[in-house]
Amino acid sequence: MEKASKTSSKSKRHAAKDSPYHLTLYVAGHSPKSRLAMSNLQQLCDTHLSSKYTVEIVDLLREPKRARLDQILAIPTLVKKLPPPLKKIIGDLSNAEKVLVGLDLSDESGGVIMSSAMEPPS
Repeated sequence: MEKASKTSSKSKRHAAKDSPYHLTLYVAGHSPKSRLAMSNLQQLCDTHLSSKYTVEIVDLLREPKRARLDQILAIPTLVKKLPPPLKKIIGDLSNAEKVLVGLDLSDESGGVIMSSAMEPPS
């Protein structure tokens, strides 16, 4: 019985990693940190998510009510809405390893999961 629950849990994790990522990046205009976060996010998505993602950029200078509605306390903040669980990463996303862990793109040993588009390291 316990073995079945482990298998079910593993298949759920595998299905979650194969499902599209829905990300929202909250920024404040075109500040240097906002631009850096957008650039870093683009690079991470292109490298690690292949084409399985959507990104919404929310400029809180234009939509300040979204900060309260979405419970954003600091900017820039990246929110992973799908696949579950919901995760928030605060900062300019320059520490790729921490972002990948935050997005659940690392395996159980802590190694980074590569997308099919990536070449293995030499």
